[in-house]
Amino acid sequence: MRKRFHGLKKPKPRQDWSKWNLYNISRMALPPASNKTFFQQKWLAKSLTRAYHGEQIREGQWTRMFDRRLPSVVPMDYRKLARSDGSEWAAGRGGGVQTPPISEVDEELSAEDKAKRISNRTRRLRTPDKTPYMHMTYHPTERRLDTAIFRALFASSTRQARQFVVHGFVKVNGKKMEYPGYLLNPGDMFSVEPERVLFATGARKYNKHVPDTLQGTTREDEPDSIIDDEAEDLVEASSSSEAAAESAEKTKESEAKDGEAGADKKQNTEAENRKAIQDLMDRAKSIMSGKERRGGLSAKRKQELRAFTQAAKKALSQIRGTKIKNSAPLNETIDGLQETLETINAKIPGTSTSASSSPPETTSSSSEPATTPSSTNPQSPEITQKEDKHATRKQAELLHAALQRAQENPIDVKKPYATPWQPREYMSAFAFIPRYLEVNQKICSAVYLRHPVARPGLAEVPTPFHGETMGLAFNWYLRRR
Repeated sequence: MRKRFHGLKKPKPRQDWSKWNLYNISRMALPPASNKTFFQQKWLAKSLTRAYHGEQIREGQWTRMFDRRLPSVVPMDYRKLARSDGSEWAAGRGGGVQTPPISEVDEELSAEDKAKRISNRTRRLRTPDKTPYMHMTYHPTERRLDTAIFRALFASSTRQARQFVVHGFVKVNGKKMEYPGYLLNPGDMFSVEPERVLFATGARKYNKHVPDTLQGTTREDEPDSIIDDEAEDLVEASSSSEAAAESAEKTKESEAKDGEAGADKKQNTEAENRKAIQDLMDRAKSIMSGKERRGGLSAKRKQELRAFTQAAKKALSQIRGTKIKNSAPLNETIDGLQETLETINAKIPGTSTSASSSPPETTSSSSEPATTPSSTNPQSPEITQKEDKHATRKQAELLHAALQRAQENPIDVKKPYATPWQPREYMSAFAFIPRYLEVNQKICSAVYLRHPVARPGLAEVPTPFHGETMGLAFNWYLRRR
């Protein structure tokens, strides 16, 4: 394969999602024919179309695949076929039963029926759309496995799809297929490993040495958001020794300046923080055990409480001096844990918030008149409490949605693509699926329904070229056979 794939001086569209390809397609026009012979026009059309359709196929292989019979269909009116046996269709063009004209005899019809009959007649007598036969020149290439993977949006280019097949990431009808030129038959199901599809369609991971990975620059601070111990060990192992030495020197200087008084203050602060986090953990355990509620606890609330307990344990291990890093101060972490617990508790029916160290005013239902907002608000206490409960419920729903999104699309530095996952750049311009494929993106599988065909006004083989260019390419291969 050629090394220089994209050229801006001599644009040739390719089957991939790159920005160069999108730019070349946007400025593509009919090739000039005023100063070229018919042979030169056909050769130029063949060169342009072959650069897009089956560029990974050798010319001799494609020549053997070429077929001068272009598949097409003629849509037939099901209403007319239901009224007759279809014998008038076999009488030749123009020999079928014609709709009689609207004459003076039809004056008995109402105005509404006459208008309906006129509209039906004009629709039947409308000039039919032309069938773009020449766009079906490269229809045999759509049966190839690598091309079908690219059309199903499982790869960002046909070259990448070919790589997936060769490396053993693709199955056809449940069996591994390592031949990218395998011709699919109607009804065949092919699937690609979901991790490869995420890599192919997701944003590329940021690399400061590669200028094409600017989409992942917003995820440059991924290691600071990781709470996994193994991932943190990998991040610390990759850090330079110079930075470690500088941090050690800074800590020594700060400890020498603080002295014994600073050490005592630090110990007192750590003890208070440890106690606050331990109280939150005890309260979460009491909620789980059922001491503060009457009814049963749903599975979602149990999952949220377990996640809260794990986060509290990690914050507690941070106080004890483990390796886990945290970008926010410890006081903000404790406040966030307390707010999270209050939010989870507010979503549990039949719970009381009296056990919290500092319960918010929005969740208290039986407070004294001196502490209620009614002393400063002219509204009644019941209306104020309803508004507070509504605001608390909305905040809890927003927090739950954010936690669910974080669980479904987490941050993971081990992945070869940018996380959280986001679509690759310029993907939307090529995100379409042909009619002859049935794709399920959730399991990364697709079914090859049938061979592509041409119908009036539509050709099912996607191509960016004009019909004249495709016709010249078809004539080139038609002459050489």
